[in-house]
Amino acid sequence: MQESTIGRVQSPRIIRIGGGVAREIAEVLEQLGVSRPLVVTDKVLVGLGHVATVTDVLDRAALQWGIFDGVVEDPTDTCLEAGLEAYRAGDYDCIIGLGGGSPMDTAKAISFMSVNAGHVREYKAPKQIDRCGPPVIAIPTTGGTGSELTRWCVITDTKSPEKYNLSGLACVASAALIDWTFTVTKPARITADTAVDSLTHAMEAYVSRKAFAYTDSFALSAMPAIVNNVRAACEDPENAQAREALMLAASQAGMAFSNASVALVHGMSRPIGAHYHVAHGLSNAMLLPTVTAFSVDHAQQRYATCARVMGFADEATADAVACGRLVEELRRLNDDLSVPTPSMLGHVMDEAKLTLMAEQALASGSPQNNPRIPSAEEIVGLYQSMW
Repeated sequence: MQESTIGRVQSPRIIRIGGGVAREIAEVLEQLGVSRPLVVTDKVLVGLGHVATVTDVLDRAALQWGIFDGVVEDPTDTCLEAGLEAYRAGDYDCIIGLGGGSPMDTAKAISFMSVNAGHVREYKAPKQIDRCGPPVIAIPTTGGTGSELTRWCVITDTKSPEKYNLSGLACVASAALIDWTFTVTKPARITADTAVDSLTHAMEAYVSRKAFAYTDSFALSAMPAIVNNVRAACEDPENAQAREALMLAASQAGMAFSNASVALVHGMSRPIGAHYHVAHGLSNAMLLPTVTAFSVDHAQQRYATCARVMGFADEATADAVACGRLVEELRRLNDDLSVPTPSMLGHVMDEAKLTLMAEQALASGSPQNNPRIPSAEEIVGLYQSMW
């Protein structure tokens, strides 16, 4: 009898999905037995009125709440410390992470660092953080990171610089309210970047060495939804059908990679963000075609399936041909979405820095999940070819 693959799944206790579901926040807090939230977000979302959408409900329910709106893009350890100070200054019993990956990741880190001693860098992966802090209610507004459903968060160290993964039960939100209506205010650039971020999550989860049937189902559902809707959402921000599809796909991709792990694209992407301050979704988009071309021959059947579910090939197409079309279509998608290269953004290639970035990529553990496990020299070469 063939030995079966053992899958291990961690996810929020409460997941609500649909337009307007964020307005059910007071009911969800009651379910969790909490009533005094700290809202963790950023000033842009305050200005857009998204925070008021949630806090107005809290006010009507006569619930006391506070706010920390100092989250920065690619949140740092110093940003986390400021959030912890805000949390400790009040009588809070839960945390609402409202925003894209940065506010949600910050909310998770505030929660577990409120009960775990030391500096956050002491907990970076592969260490598992299982001592949980106060409940986190994640409310995504971008539809990209999938952080609302994952057991991961990412913090940037201001001393290294390094972006490191943090993982474990303590990084899983207690509840997720997935409301696509927040995403209609996203500009085209952020819409494109977050969508390709989700696509990367789905593809890497499917080809990961840790993939199993449960995660496959989420990944295979997410991929076609993203490629079939991202262009429409960029062209018409108020396209409700496209926005809803992308938001759901982001969450599905989040469930996939949270439990099957990401691979080489993410391993290489984090150092780009840490050293060049390129948004995470954008750096993933820059890398995805190049890394896919590097990897396809080592998992042809899996990559060919990716091509088929996205409509780039059919069942009659040979796997090798389907893989070629996959790389070609990923490059076309980047062209259509105007994804720049690092050099187009004015970033000068630094050989010494690329060597350090390759070492940091390998140290993250993500490249080891890739179908083709690269050497440091090969990673440097991939950086050079996409630059």
